[in-house]
Amino acid sequence: MKTLLFFLFILPLVGQSIPAKSRQAVVASPNSWNSSHADLYFYQRNGARWEKVDGPIKVRLGRKGSAWGLGIHSSPKGAALKKEGDVKSPAGIFHIGGAWGDAPAIRKHPTLPYRKVTPRDLWVEDSKSPHYNQHRILPHAPKTAWEKKQQMKQNDHAHSLKLFIAHNPPPMAKPYAGSAVFFHIWRGGGGKPTAGCTTMSETNLKKLVAWIDPTKQPVYVLLPLGEYKAKRESWKLP
Repeated sequence: MKTLLFFLFILPLVGQSIPAKSRQAVVASPNSWNSSHADLYFYQRNGARWEKVDGPIKVRLGRKGSAWGLGIHSSPKGAALKKEGDVKSPAGIFHIGGAWGDAPAIRKHPTLPYRKVTPRDLWVEDSKSPHYNQHRILPHAPKTAWEKKQQMKQNDHAHSLKLFIAHNPPPMAKPYAGSAVFFHIWRGGGGKPTAGCTTMSETNLKKLVAWIDPTKQPVYVLLPLGEYKAKRESWKLP
């Protein structure tokens, strides 16, 4: 079993603002920590100024809202953090990694890694595994119950295209802190919340994937509106 390295970073740099070299930001701000609805915007930084490129785009978040995640921000001391299976979306600032999908090829920036998912592709959500929150490729079709359970979604339109949100990323993923967080296509035309991902219409997801430019070190900012307003200046948010 091998790992295909798609992530556009090695280790998360923890700080108190969007990295200076990041020139693209995807921003979502639900009204509260408990909300599963948000508006999403695309921003591009020119010099010191953030300019809106697109939005608002309606998105759905975790069924139980959001909780502080593990990204490139510093979560408040003593704050409740996202955990595996809590059906909450991770809040904070996160790198954006590679894309996966069902199509042989997609419209994307030349440097954005993309892989067509096969039955041999796994995404490990087993917190006890040394490969937790990693993409793995089996040298054979899944045989064991464990391998089948870790398979990336098969024949599921909502997961026919997805873009990795680097919450708790490898190679130093923290056990039980949450895994497999993506942008992907929403269910029920936006009528259903998620288990922790950020979902949107297929049209808007394709637009997002095509817009992301890895050379601009894109980040995802997810913060409830009150937190966003409080941290906007100090974190240099759009």
